[in-house]
Amino acid sequence: MSLVPAATEIAFALGSGDDVVAVTHDCDYPEAARALPRVTRSTIPAGTSSRDIDVAVRAAAAEGDSTFHVDASALADARPDILLGQTLCRVCAVTVSQLPSVMDPSPEILPLDGDSIAGIFDDIERVGEAIGRAREAASFVASLRERIDRVRERVAGLPHPTVVALEWVDPLFSAGHWVPEQVAAAGGVELIGRANARSKEISLDDVVAADPDYVLILPCGFDAERAARESRVLIADERWTQLRAVRDGHVLTLDGNAYFSRPGPRVVDGIELLASALHGKVPARVV
Repeated sequence: MSLVPAATEIAFALGSGDDVVAVTHDCDYPEAARALPRVTRSTIPAGTSSRDIDVAVRAAAAEGDSTFHVDASALADARPDILLGQTLCRVCAVTVSQLPSVMDPSPEILPLDGDSIAGIFDDIERVGEAIGRAREAASFVASLRERIDRVRERVAGLPHPTVVALEWVDPLFSAGHWVPEQVAAAGGVELIGRANARSKEISLDDVVAADPDYVLILPCGFDAERAARESRVLIADERWTQLRAVRDGHVLTLDGNAYFSRPGPRVVDGIELLASALHGKVPARVV
């Protein structure tokens, strides 16, 4: 059973999709995962604005709570042998600390904690070991590394544009963890976010001061269309037009949910997408 979308993607990528008995309410990839029983829920209604989501998350955190909750009854019905969870972020998904203290039968709990590309690859191999697919996991990780190497080779001799990647827009948060690594592998230079560190709240003045060649809007959990809608709060600010990236048409809204938010295999797709976006081919919505 998977308690985090990235783990669901990993299990399916390793050929164990038929063994997954339940997933989270956010698990939407691959398509087959959508049909599986759900064992989590969110207290935040669909369509809630970025600002209101932030308010709800902060309020829950202040009370030692989360906006994500486990359905204990559904969890008991699933009767998993192995439970794939995460320890990285209470904002993004249920953590293993939120599981019932007693489960019958008691599953093996495998916490995933990768906060870097290398850490994500380690998690894939740990999942492979746990589910009896160690050989498949090693081969899969090798193929992911090869894809990154090919991107690095392709962009090595090209100019390295500066970038500010935004993980949230109201309030503004810079991207952290593996996203700056994705930018670097794609031939860019992240000016505010730091690799292997949590995202941090910033101001639009910070972005204006950095004045990057590109602004990437990739909010956690949102696709490109939703990112474009949420970015209107930035466009309405008079400081927005001071940015060189705005004047040059280099503000891109990307599918953060698929390629940047989740510590799973598709971070490599995100690197390939960024390499095209930063070097002349823009398969992304322009704001």
